[in-house]
Amino acid sequence: MPPSFLLTHGIALAIGLSIVGLVFALILIRKVVGAPAGNAKMQEIALAIQQGAKAYLNRQIMAVSLIAVLVFAAVWWLRGGLTAAGFVVGAVCSLAAGYIGMMIAVRANVRTAQAASIGSHPALKVAFNGGAVTGLLVVALGLLSVGVFYLVVRGSVDNAKHAIDSLVGLALGSSLISVFARLGGGIYTKAADVGADLVGKNEQNLNEDDPRNPATIADNVGDNVGDCAGMAADVFETYAVSLIGGVLVGHLTVGTEAAVVYPFVLCALAIIASLIGIGWVNFVKQEATASLVCGVAVSGIVASGLFWWATSAIFPAGLKIGELAVSNTNLFYCAAVGLVMTLLVVWITNYYTSTHHKPVRLIAKASETGPATNIIAGISIGNQATLLPVLAIAAAIWACFDMAGLYGIAIAVVSMLSLSGIIISLDAFGPITDNAGGIAVMAGLPESVRKITDELDAVGNTMKAVTKGYAIASAGLAAMVLFGSYVEDLQAFVGHKVAFDLMDHRVVIGMFIGGLLPFLFTSFCMSAVGSAAGAVVREVRRQITAKPGILTGTETPDYAQCVDIVTKAALGQMIVPALLPLIFVIVVSFLGMEALGGVLIGTIVTGLFVGISMTSAGGAWDNAKKFIEEGNHGGKGSFAHQAAVTGDTVGDPYKDTAGPAVNPMIKVVNILAILIIPIAFKAMAK
Repeated sequence: MPPSFLLTHGIALAIGLSIVGLVFALILIRKVVGAPAGNAKMQEIALAIQQGAKAYLNRQIMAVSLIAVLVFAAVWWLRGGLTAAGFVVGAVCSLAAGYIGMMIAVRANVRTAQAASIGSHPALKVAFNGGAVTGLLVVALGLLSVGVFYLVVRGSVDNAKHAIDSLVGLALGSSLISVFARLGGGIYTKAADVGADLVGKNEQNLNEDDPRNPATIADNVGDNVGDCAGMAADVFETYAVSLIGGVLVGHLTVGTEAAVVYPFVLCALAIIASLIGIGWVNFVKQEATASLVCGVAVSGIVASGLFWWATSAIFPAGLKIGELAVSNTNLFYCAAVGLVMTLLVVWITNYYTSTHHKPVRLIAKASETGPATNIIAGISIGNQATLLPVLAIAAAIWACFDMAGLYGIAIAVVSMLSLSGIIISLDAFGPITDNAGGIAVMAGLPESVRKITDELDAVGNTMKAVTKGYAIASAGLAAMVLFGSYVEDLQAFVGHKVAFDLMDHRVVIGMFIGGLLPFLFTSFCMSAVGSAAGAVVREVRRQITAKPGILTGTETPDYAQCVDIVTKAALGQMIVPALLPLIFVIVVSFLGMEALGGVLIGTIVTGLFVGISMTSAGGAWDNAKKFIEEGNHGGKGSFAHQAAVTGDTVGDPYKDTAGPAVNPMIKVVNILAILIIPIAFKAMAK
């Protein structure tokens, strides 16, 4: 292959490899669906979960579509038809990645339960392959949509800048859908989970997923709409936005075709690396955690080799960014920093949320003295968990900026997100194993099966926390790239250098307002879960009082009623927090471009800390409960266990609603700021 091939055909290669990713996703779908689905009782329970998840997502799509139509009209009016078309492409692909991935996940759960009757590794493979479908859909659809849309628009306009600007619409579409999917799914899943736990475990001493609990089906449905569909939309958005950010920064700061093509090539080659990592998990028999982590490590090692080859081919003589001469070695180092960041975030989050390490065991120990000490310990661990990721992000920004300026940071972000295929496979693995355990209990399968699903579920909890940490850490880096894009785009538009001076009161005011946004946003999220969970608690109590036979097994709970309660609550209460970022950006833009720049910085800084703290604390609380349920500190039904259940119910909206939703919220703020530059600051242009 001649060195010029990647430069001239890099985007076409990216489109081709994204199609390869989709083909492998289809192969995995056939593999998962073709696995044995268990007995009639298991299939009946699985069907109820499938129908509940599908019904919720269909109603969510209808609700979000009404808002999306209004935003589409506004984007068309303000920025033209091409940007509006990009908005539609981003929104549709974000929805598709989550919807298809979730529909496979709700079919993989019952097959994982059946595979667990054979052994741990067969169950691991089914659950992981179900998750890998979502992972491959995210990267393949993300790369395909951005690549095809860019080539189509580039061929229809004379100015490359117009084609790249239209990609901002695609980024906004994916981000807006992601916020709604994250919020709606998060409110649904945690309202059902908290409601089921508070009455089922604390008041009636029922086991997890006991079929006598009226909220059990809603809880299992919620795992899928939150952690499959919601997470897929979330990381699709981060992946697409990071790729678009790399392309935008490459055009604005370097201005060469090579700088624009390079991010596409990195994402394309990483699909190969992710496929090899997925193969590792399938064909190398290891303990669950080791297998999943090794799959990520193998993907990272393969990607690093491919990235070195691509960097040398595309930039044989390096490149020039203003007065800064950047060697191809330095560019590769920036890409390598992104890969190292991925592995670091996996390791750090695993340490703070796994049952095998000190932080979770400290929370479990604190449960012996009651719910208050459990919650104090969890908040402490969550706050402490921000230290290492933030230091790693700061080091990455410093190193990459020194080596290749803002473009170097953008390349690190693209590199970090390029491994989303294997990382999201880990996340979707969690709800599949959780549902598998629920099906095993409700179908009355042997205790040996539940033991395997419980072990996989504990690993899944850690993996979910890992992927949320990964998404938020990458969001912090990506947001810095978007802020840099805002500054570069702003300067190009107004025709002079723009400085954000801390002695300028407008910048400081903007930083205060931006810093406030993540706290106000997460407040609405927590409140929504609390009120919806309260409604579930009241409904479960009502059913148990009205039908005493539920607890004796002579009467069947009305599962559909709880499903309906959380569906309505999720759809009704996701609107206000999802619109907050749009309101803040539009209102502050009237204070000037300096104030808006301050908002972006304030949102990035506080959002990063809030997101990492919440997701880490929530994951640690959850696994502290599971550690006690394994027989430690008194085991199930003990005083420590009751305290841990309380901590877990506090941590549920932390880790699955408010914390993860901060990630797309940060990006919406930054993308919208870039989008409104020509309108908000038209009077300041030369």
